[in-house]
Amino acid sequence: MRIKVSKLSCLVILVIIIKLIASCTPQSCLQETTSFLNAGFYKTGTGTPLAPDSITVFGIGNETNMLYDQAPKLTSINLPLNASSDACGFVIKVNNITDTLRFIYSSRPYLISKECGITFFFTLDSVMVSGTIVDTIVVTNNNITIFNAENIRIFY
Repeated sequence: MRIKVSKLSCLVILVIIIKLIASCTPQSCLQETTSFLNAGFYKTGTGTPLAPDSITVFGIGNETNMLYDQAPKLTSINLPLNASSDACGFVIKVNNITDTLRFIYSSRPYLISKECGITFFFTLDSVMVSGTIVDTIVVTNNNITIFNAENIRIFY
């Protein structure tokens, strides 16, 4: 007995097999998964954005791991916070003048999606600065999320 298989039947079977294989493939995460504190730079007195000639940033006690190393003309920077702590600090050099920034915050877990998993969102409680070049820091949004909104303004 011979079975006749038409071209249309072969095509339908092939499409079904491809769909079954594709449906078993795990989806990949295409979203940002890390929350950063976003800090913009502004000119004291005018409030206009002003990119410093150079920026160097590293965590206090972590001088060998530079987040920014004499990066030129950045209007904003992203700073990572530690979810296992409620405070952290950074040394920031604006145009080769050194200041220290300290942040106090709380953290909470946030489910992004099944594919991306969990991250931490933060609520910024206070900011302290010591040094000479930074004049003022203004908190514009105390909710630190994965959505890259400006959180603080650094006036210098």
